[in-house]
Amino acid sequence: MQSHVSQAEHIAMQEPTSTKPFAGFEWMLALRYLRPRRQKGFVSVIAVVSFLGIMLGVAALIVVMSVMNGFRKELLSKFLGVNAHVFVREYGVPLSDYADVSGRIAQIPGVKYAIPFIEGEVLAFRAQLARGAIVRGIRPNDIKKLDVVTNNIRAGSLEGFGTDEGIAIGKGLSEVLGVSVGDSISLLNPTGNATPMGLTPSRKDYKITAVFEVGAYQIDSVLMFLPLAETQAFLDKDDTASVIEVFVDNPDNVGEFLPKIEAAAIRPVILTDWRYRDRTIANALIVERNVMFLLLMLIVLVASLNIIAGLFMLVKDKSRDIAILRTMGATRGAIMRVFLIAGAFMGGVGTIAGFVLGLVISYNLQHIQDLISWMSGTQIWDPTVRFLTTIPTDMNPRENVVILFSALALSLLATIYPAWRAAKLDPVDALRYE
Repeated sequence: MQSHVSQAEHIAMQEPTSTKPFAGFEWMLALRYLRPRRQKGFVSVIAVVSFLGIMLGVAALIVVMSVMNGFRKELLSKFLGVNAHVFVREYGVPLSDYADVSGRIAQIPGVKYAIPFIEGEVLAFRAQLARGAIVRGIRPNDIKKLDVVTNNIRAGSLEGFGTDEGIAIGKGLSEVLGVSVGDSISLLNPTGNATPMGLTPSRKDYKITAVFEVGAYQIDSVLMFLPLAETQAFLDKDDTASVIEVFVDNPDNVGEFLPKIEAAAIRPVILTDWRYRDRTIANALIVERNVMFLLLMLIVLVASLNIIAGLFMLVKDKSRDIAILRTMGATRGAIMRVFLIAGAFMGGVGTIAGFVLGLVISYNLQHIQDLISWMSGTQIWDPTVRFLTTIPTDMNPRENVVILFSALALSLLATIYPAWRAAKLDPVDALRYE
């Protein structure tokens, strides 16, 4: 045994000639060390745990980020589909020239259309059922420009919308009142009309000609549309509009349109845009999205720490093999690369598997939700609580690439120190007690 150790000491003193980096035998040893063995399967169990940890972490990160992106996109599209990008309101003088002002604004390059509205809060009721609602007066030709409404008609049509008694209501509101197309509902204006006796509440019945579903419960459950002229008469607003809503081609560049719209108005107006009106929701979604990214990246980091633990166990288990390889001529670099390959294989395969799993789940998230609801017999997604009627997903390719390479980088960095320790292992110490 002493001669054997002396021979090992002599060989260890002479660094062998380096082999070609990542040679075939290095890959063979790395993959062989990861295979389960009957006697010492604990290391393989750690490898499997590390693989599953990274896979699930990456998959969760992709799914959650796609849902967060979907929430932001859907919420903004619902808000910006029903509400405009720029709001033009009166300043000092009532907006009685809304037709001329909206016509001039619509001529600005980049403006899709400018729609005058009049809006008020009313009480909608039928029989014993009642619900507070928001009525919007809009010209019959303008409502057809609102794609979020016209493309989501669930019953009836907008053909009869121009008549005085025709009204279009949200699906949620129709369900609350128990009405459908062809039924009549009553609207009560609490502020009323001016009479010699003072203000008296006004009431009128309207026939439902269309039921729409924007997809946002808080909108579908309160919003209804009436012809502009009829709304003006019902709300006692004469021939005026409360706001002109301007829709532009690119909402992100809405700031550059404000001076042009103010100049085209040719009258005193107050301008606000969607960034100011919905800034709380937009900013909250951005902050929540960034925080979720950091928190879920910690899952990948913890899984990477499992790789470190697994490689240390592997180095401990294979210390005798390392010593023999060193005495047979393997360089420190070759030993280091063997364990780098082993760790990178665990992390790389786990990352790619998690990446694919995350994409599959994101693409089929709604079907998965429906399946779980069917199996459990419960509604796991309540639109009255979560605003949207379905789980939205929107995968950002650039973001997914960042997730992929971040996970790969973390898993690769986790292998460096254990591999370096394996390369620094002294074959004399490893063989002394063999």
